[in-house]
Amino acid sequence: MLFGEHDQHLARIEQDLSVSIATRGNQVAISGPPMAAEAARDALNALYERLKKGMQVDSHEVDAALRMTRAPAETGHEGARAVHAEDLAIRTRRRHISPRSPRQAAYIQALRDHELVFGLGPAGTGKTYLAVAVAVEMLMKGRVDRIILSRPAVEAGERLGFLPGDLREKVDPYLRPLQDALYEMLPGEQIMKNLSSGEIEVAPLAFMRGRTLANSFVILDEAQNTTPVQMKMFLTRLGENGRMAVTGDLSQVDLPKGELSGLRDACELLAGMEGVSMVRFTDSDVVRHHLVTRIVRAYDGREAKRRKDGHHDG
Repeated sequence: MLFGEHDQHLARIEQDLSVSIATRGNQVAISGPPMAAEAARDALNALYERLKKGMQVDSHEVDAALRMTRAPAETGHEGARAVHAEDLAIRTRRRHISPRSPRQAAYIQALRDHELVFGLGPAGTGKTYLAVAVAVEMLMKGRVDRIILSRPAVEAGERLGFLPGDLREKVDPYLRPLQDALYEMLPGEQIMKNLSSGEIEVAPLAFMRGRTLANSFVILDEAQNTTPVQMKMFLTRLGENGRMAVTGDLSQVDLPKGELSGLRDACELLAGMEGVSMVRFTDSDVVRHHLVTRIVRAYDGREAKRRKDGHHDG
């Protein structure tokens, strides 16, 4: 199970770290540059620990362990061992979720330790998914009474009126990604029960006005598309024993040209404030298909070149 079918997991580690791995029975010999060999050993040990706890090891987990061995110094985390550290695993009814990059590990820790956490970075880094997972875990443990999932409905809330259907049908397409994350963590019937009891609420940002959200874990997704006024309104809803996670990608702002993103504004204003944590993901944290990482890098590279050449797209 550790080596993979036809030793494919070992081949992946060899290829990634430029080491050579020889096996005899349950003995493994790793040869290569000392740091690379140590990284391979750390990755194998971390994956073996995962198997001992009854958790699966597939190619994604192998990639995660390798990612953790490569970037420990960057984030202050201890590399591969942290990826499967027992205290960082999130347990929900349907699955156990482990961090798949050092920054994901730092993010999970931040979500547990701080009242307000900003998760910033490109698509596929797990910033929204992990926030929903920590919220579900806290609801199950009774640390919060409810979860509220929110997004700015469209670039301008009033445009909602032009979409066909009742409010629920109008709002659903915008909130679908949040609901998809929920369904991966809880059985469908439990989600329906929680939605009807109000323990889980899915609402567009405009519905937050005038409310104080005590004992709640509130997640604002796609926050780059808020205005500074909307962001201030949202952040000041935080109530007693409340938690907030604000996620977004500042390279994907859909606001009208020239309009300042409330997420960018809040990040500048609140940086360094006590009780606030900001975790910035990069394309090296993308945990989707490896092609997604390359696509994100290609777009970022072009954007950086345009900025350098002085061509602003807004």
